[in-house]
Parts: sequence; C-alpha cells; structure tokens
Amino acid sequence: MCGDGLMTVSYCIYKGGESMEYKDYYKVLGVDRSAKQDEIKKAYRKLAVKYHPDKNPGDKAAEEKFKEISEAYQVLGNEESRKKYDELGANWKQYENMGYGGQGFQGFDGQGFEGFSGSGFSDFFDMFFGGQGGGFDFSNIGGFGGGRRSRSRAMKGQDLTASIDMTLREAYSGSQRMFKIGGETIKISIKPGVKDGQTLRVKGKGHPGVNGGENGDLLMKINILQDPVYQRDGDDLIRTVNIDVYTAILGGKIEIDTMKGNVSVPIKPQTQNNSMLRLKGLGMPHYGKEGSGSLLLKIQLVLPNHFSDKELELIKQAKEA
Repeated sequence: MCGDGLMTVSYCIYKGGESMEYKDYYKVLGVDRSAKQDEIKKAYRKLAVKYHPDKNPGDKAAEEKFKEISEAYQVLGNEESRKKYDELGANWKQYENMGYGGQGFQGFDGQGFEGFSGSGFSDFFDMFFGGQGGGFDFSNIGGFGGGRRSRSRAMKGQDLTASIDMTLREAYSGSQRMFKIGGETIKISIKPGVKDGQTLRVKGKGHPGVNGGENGDLLMKINILQDPVYQRDGDDLIRTVNIDVYTAILGGKIEIDTMKGNVSVPIKPQTQNNSMLRLKGLGMPHYGKEGSGSLLLKIQLVLPNHFSDKELELIKQAKEA
C-alpha cells in the first residue's frame, strides 16, 4: 500500500489522484544496486526457471511472480533503461519536494500522465518504459527544466541463452537439436565445422518485444567435448599413431581410421619417432564454407615386447655395419 514518503521496498507515484507503487526492480531480482550486468542476468535466469508457468501450471501466484521478474529484467537487463531507472529513483525526493507527492504526478510540461499500454507489465513500467500515453523523456530528469512528453518507444525483447554439448564427431558432421521455448518446439540445425565456444544466433526466438518491438534472439554457445582420439587445432585434427620399428626403418603402409573412414597411409623408409605426417582434406570442415583442414599424424615408434636370438644377432650385425 502506498504511503506519504519513501518506503522500504517501494514508494508512490500519483496519476490523476490514484496512487501507483514504485517498483524496486533490484529487490524483485534479489540483487544489489551495484550488481554487474552478468549478476543481474544470472539472478533473472534462476528466478525465471523457478517461477516459469510451464513448471507451475495453474499457479496464479507463480505466474504473477514470473511477470514481475520478467518486467524487472526488461529494465535492469538493458544498460540504457537501467540508467534511466536509476536516475528516476535518485531524483524521487525532488519530485516529492516540488509538490508532486499527493497532487497527481505531472509531466515536466505540466500535463498529467494518462493512459497505459496494457502490455502485461505494471502501470509503473508502462508509464516510464513504454506506455502508449505515458512515455517519459529522461533527458532533463535532474533539473526539471521544461522537459517534454515523449512517444512510447518500441523495445526489442531480451535475448535467451542456451549451451549445447556436442561431441567432436557431431561437430565434424553437423548436428540438430530440439528446443522447447514458451510451448513451441523448434529444431536447430548446426553446420559442420562448428567450433568450441562459438555462439550461434537464432533470430526472433527470445523474449517478446515491448510496444511492438521485435522479439529477442536465442543465443546458443557451443561446448565441444574432449575426444579420446583427436585433438583439434583450428580446422586441423591431430592424432597419434603407433608403428613398429621395422616399418619405420624399411617403410610400408598403415591403415588409419579417420573421420571420413579408413585410409591407407604410406610410410617412408627411416621415418623418425615423433615426426608428423599431413593428410590434406581429412581435418574439420571449414564452418559455412567449402573445404576442410588437414589430419596430422604424429608417429610413435613401438618396440616389440620380445626379440628372438636371431633378431638380436641381425640387429647387432646391422649396428656393426
């Protein structure tokens, strides 16, 4: 209930003799006024998951709470609107001292605010951040120097974020994921060659816009899991292959299982331990483009567990020669 002065959680704004409660959006999200943007985002996501209507079907209290935290994030999650909101709070005492406290809150041009957007947000939000007749110009909020009414401004909805775990083989061949957003199931196709940490954007699948503004986007961060065989270096793949000492000395061929299937790889005579062989076109696909990187084979010599007497004698003769 509104009172005459500043309250712990909120204070009153008057419109045509009817009082309206100031929304303490920081308290709604449970963060300090000095909170950084990522802290605000984290707090919002935690509360949104808890009170989302899909998790609380038929619970009107949870639905109202979800609307309240969404409204708070719509303002505090945007640096520009947060700055305006902070300026409004900082100058509230000036409004009260100038006689606006109980006589109907007036715009700087002397006209009362009238009409609200009916956007689903509170009257307070509509008045200061997007109401059809209650738009407000904050350019003179500190000086009361003859400011003006402003038109309601369309605002883009906040973006949604998600993370996707993928194996390296999925990243190699491309993949698809299904998401359920606001009751709508959407299928996301991920092109071959996507990189770890890469963020993909799906337009229009975020939070709804305000006052006719476009929807936010869905941002998906890719997390590629460690592979037991391959290491990735850009679009090149690296793996270790074992060859016996005889093949290393005399040369020959080895069969390698690659992402594209089995290939026969020639080994030159006198191949050194830890040397690298490059197989062009057998690495990761270039994301969104033609072509692929290379597959790099790191040669690891493996000695037999046991030599026969004859083998040892021949090796001795080779050494002496």
